[in-house]
Amino acid sequence: MAEKRKPLEKVEEKTDNSAKQEALNAALKNIEKTFGKGAVMRLGDESAKMDVDVISTSSIGIDMALGIGGVPRGRIIEIYGPESSGKTTIALHIVAEAQKAGGNAAFIDAEHALDPVYAKALGVDVDNLIVSQPDTGEQALEILEALVRSGAIDVAVVDSVAALVPRAEIDGEMGDSHVGLQARLMSQALRKLAGIIKKSNTAAIFINQLREKVGVMYGNPEVTTGGRALKFYSSVRMDIRRIETLKKGTDMIGNRTRAKIVKNKMAPPFKTAEFDIMYGEGISREGDILDMAVELNIIKKSGSWFSYGEERLGQGRDKVKEYLKENPEFADAVEQKIRDHFAKKDEPEVPEEGSEALTKDQAEMAAELSDEDMDEFFELNEFEEE
Repeated sequence: MAEKRKPLEKVEEKTDNSAKQEALNAALKNIEKTFGKGAVMRLGDESAKMDVDVISTSSIGIDMALGIGGVPRGRIIEIYGPESSGKTTIALHIVAEAQKAGGNAAFIDAEHALDPVYAKALGVDVDNLIVSQPDTGEQALEILEALVRSGAIDVAVVDSVAALVPRAEIDGEMGDSHVGLQARLMSQALRKLAGIIKKSNTAAIFINQLREKVGVMYGNPEVTTGGRALKFYSSVRMDIRRIETLKKGTDMIGNRTRAKIVKNKMAPPFKTAEFDIMYGEGISREGDILDMAVELNIIKKSGSWFSYGEERLGQGRDKVKEYLKENPEFADAVEQKIRDHFAKKDEPEVPEEGSEALTKDQAEMAAELSDEDMDEFFELNEFEEE
């Protein structure tokens, strides 16, 4: 008969907290010595602060939909949508905002289609904008890596992922099959870039195009180019769609555009923003401010008339947009009120001094009680009805 095994002796855990702390500190010092300072840190340390810097998109609607007031720095952002929906326009506005704040911007023009005149009209300092028009996808991503590694770039735009053609495809002949080559290129590049982008605090914006999957009967047949890697590595993904053409008489003067935040690691996703993109001007700041102010009841709308307090601003949306354009100080004041509203909304509620709040269990219990029992409930829990 087989002998019974003796039960394994339990390893005694050290209960001395000071000994544990000394061992942990020694391990941390050893890691820092081996891998360099900052390789490991406590989340509460000043060096590990998680506050994210942002760059405005020039659209207050998109800034609020993003939940943090703009696109995050040190992260990867994907902007995609159909042709002529406003993807490059939004990217150029972000570049302009970064430059206004004294930052440097780079534009990797893989499509070879950047219009400097239009970029200048949007507020981009074209004289100081770093532009590259690479021959291959590998070259574009190597240039992007070198610029990001410098630590001197605040925002880098790649326009577009679909135009990042692998070298093998360039060297090959028309009709040659290169299955999965671009997806492999993007996956390899993003593995390297993600960490560098975070350390250099660069906002890396990838503009992407749409394709359609063949034979899809149910669900959305649309798919972005370059494989799935960009979807995973992106902290923010924006879907840009043109929803209406703006007209003045018979002339077409712009597009009404909708941006949907389909992925957001910085704030709750799936928020939308609508704004005007005017031909030759870009995003209409005045239209954006007006729409948000009406939504928040800062500017009141009665019929076709718009008023601020007792003052009537004008009849019709276009007239009020002109009024805001002619009175930039008033427009700035309204914009600040909108931003203050969202800032206040994000602040956690602090109970007044001397007051107490219901716990979760107490709230659930109160919901189940009848009106007659409420007095007794508040008395037992030492609360007073207001």
